[in-house]
Amino acid sequence: MIKLWMAPAGLHIEPGRMADAKDLARIHSLGFYRGWPTGEFERFLAEANTPVYVACDAKRRIAGFALIRVVEDESELLTIAVDPKWRGKHIGQALLRAVFDDLLLTPARRMFLEVSEENAAAIKLYTREGFATISTRKGYYAKADGSQATALVMARDLG
Repeated sequence: MIKLWMAPAGLHIEPGRMADAKDLARIHSLGFYRGWPTGEFERFLAEANTPVYVACDAKRRIAGFALIRVVEDESELLTIAVDPKWRGKHIGQALLRAVFDDLLLTPARRMFLEVSEENAAAIKLYTREGFATISTRKGYYAKADGSQATALVMARDLG
């Protein structure tokens, strides 16, 4: 079965491939203080329960991606990142909606995520997509200045 979802700005969303690991690591490092190395993405791409969804153009240049984990009836958004030159074009929203659509084919009925309380744009997106804060984790994220940020733990029913 071919999985493909439409996305804004002439992009589409499809499953990630092992060959994408380097690009995923690069995009992730542009959005997070501690970006994950290529090897970490290779491990995720090799696992059946950690699907990756990439937003790309017809030449398969990746603009952003979402990585989830599915365990029985729960799923977790492990990370989502959009290349800075593609931000503000609703790529993150399209990625989340593709994830939600694909999860309808699994036993997963709830999704969880952690987000820095300082990431207003992400919190706005997650809230708009039906997530609600269920708890916090103080000192969860390391920051470049050596301080730590609190994570909001958010959840959403999948329907």
